[in-house]
Amino acid sequence: MVFGRSERPRLPTAIKILIAGGFGAGKTTMVGAVSETRPLRTEEVLTDRGIGVDDLTSVEAKRTTTVAMDFGRITLGNDYVLYLFGTPGQERFWFVWDELAEGSLGAVILADTRRLADCFPSVDYFERRGTPFVVAVNCFEGAPTFELDEVRLALQLNPSVPIILCDARKRESSREVLISLVKHSARLRAEPVGS
Repeated sequence: MVFGRSERPRLPTAIKILIAGGFGAGKTTMVGAVSETRPLRTEEVLTDRGIGVDDLTSVEAKRTTTVAMDFGRITLGNDYVLYLFGTPGQERFWFVWDELAEGSLGAVILADTRRLADCFPSVDYFERRGTPFVVAVNCFEGAPTFELDEVRLALQLNPSVPIILCDARKRESSREVLISLVKHSARLRAEPVGS
């Protein structure tokens, strides 16, 4: 079957999104939960070499860490394919962020209320680059709960930055966060976005 020019199927728009945040905030979990393909992970086992370097406060059960990136893909309707790049959370691996951020539409910053200060480097990084971002408060079991306005104040966020509650383990919750980011970025660029 041969398609004429007007009969060719329209390809979805490819969008690159970063999933950032502190060590243990749930970046790998979110990429894995929402990806429609088997995610690529660069996880390595935490070793004794990290003693005194990696702060495991409130994430003592964590046994692995991302050393380069996580990668996944999700299709939203017929219009968009989101390519997800999970950044490493530890400072010693931040050198890869510039490469990962190149050409991205925006970022999700996962926040863990047990370690909220770990969000500051991500917030600072994306503000400096002028990259649109949303903050997704990952609701860990037993973690302190705060009103979203309290989180905004603690992170000193501009009122225009969306803050969302999420459970990074759940596909639908993670999907809603990604949709919020796409809509937020489109608003900042004054572009129409379908629902």
